[in-house]
Amino acid sequence: MKYDFTSIIDREGMDAMAVDSPLAARESGEGYFGVSLKEGFDAIPMWVADMNFATVPTIPARMAERIAHPLYGYFKPRDEYYDAIIKWQEKRNGVVDLTRDCIGYENGVLGGVMSAAGVLCSKGDKILVHSPTYVGFTFSLGSAGYKLVHSPLTLDEQNIWRMDYGDMERKLRDEDIHVAILCSPHNPTGRAWERWELERAMELFRKYDVTVISDEIWSDLYLGDHHHIPTQSVSEDAKMRTIALYAPSKTFNLAGLIGSYHIVYNPRLRSRMRKEASLSHYNSMNLMSMYALLGAYEPEGYEWVDELKTVLTKNADFACDFIEQHWPDVHVSRPQATYMLFLDCEAYCKAHDLTLDDVQRAGLEVGVLWQDGRAFHGPWHIRMNLALPFSRVQEAFERLDQYVFNQK
Repeated sequence: MKYDFTSIIDREGMDAMAVDSPLAARESGEGYFGVSLKEGFDAIPMWVADMNFATVPTIPARMAERIAHPLYGYFKPRDEYYDAIIKWQEKRNGVVDLTRDCIGYENGVLGGVMSAAGVLCSKGDKILVHSPTYVGFTFSLGSAGYKLVHSPLTLDEQNIWRMDYGDMERKLRDEDIHVAILCSPHNPTGRAWERWELERAMELFRKYDVTVISDEIWSDLYLGDHHHIPTQSVSEDAKMRTIALYAPSKTFNLAGLIGSYHIVYNPRLRSRMRKEASLSHYNSMNLMSMYALLGAYEPEGYEWVDELKTVLTKNADFACDFIEQHWPDVHVSRPQATYMLFLDCEAYCKAHDLTLDDVQRAGLEVGVLWQDGRAFHGPWHIRMNLALPFSRVQEAFERLDQYVFNQK
């Protein structure tokens, strides 16, 4: 490969939440998430959704070039910023009719979700979401006074997560819901929606006059032969009733720089989104995040993402094959996108008279820093991040095999 996805980079002390937050808890006496590591084990960060790979070199190069000029005053986004987004959407997602007036800056995709909710809802209004549910939706929208109505995804006979359209329709109709959040691809299950699935969902939303907030932050990270279908592309009606949210931050590991964008074709929705953003000064672009996007969307960025997807596919295939071969009572739906696994430990816990806390604690004690899935509405689940060098993924699963799921 042209780019390095094998080096193990020491992130300790470099402002990385994935590493420094658990470390600070340990040093304060709380342990890693309340658990002390056993002697001889280092920490493998597999919880928060960022990557343990160095980003494409064009990003720090573009930022360094701009930093070398010693003035950082008020600025306007460069035309190049919009041109880069338009080209990326065309080349990666087949979008051919995007213009700069449809693009607007957002301080993070979750911030964009909150802005869109402010445009579309009053406090106390109900918003339809699928469960399992991204924890950011649950806490941010709930704290802001909106009521989330969960429509559970179900596993079919091929162990693939599917939308339950009957359940969605009942809740839209009976609870008078007019806003829905679609996570595409889906976090935490890793589901890549097919065109027919999106078409059927959007037809329901048309029928019940529902405006859709489509979180597409994972849209670049499809695994294997799967590919992204933009929600706005499935019909003209979908195009006009959807606020879509994108970012280079998940793709290129830039969450600390903060910088996302919306695509809104509907002029009325676009005007309302801009008005909402203008009501406070929080939603202003950072100069460096603009240059980070420009570096990300250079030709090298296209190459880097293609190599990254190959690495993530290998990691996910290894993890799922390992689980199937070694842990018969642990179940996982093979992800089609993202770099997250959502492990269902119910059968294992019940077979061994354990709680989910027992299982998670056993992993934490040997340095596998995985994440409690209950916050994502997975009652027996643990979420795992696979965006690490393959050697670290192997090491994590060997530890789990020896000390957690196959203890003698």
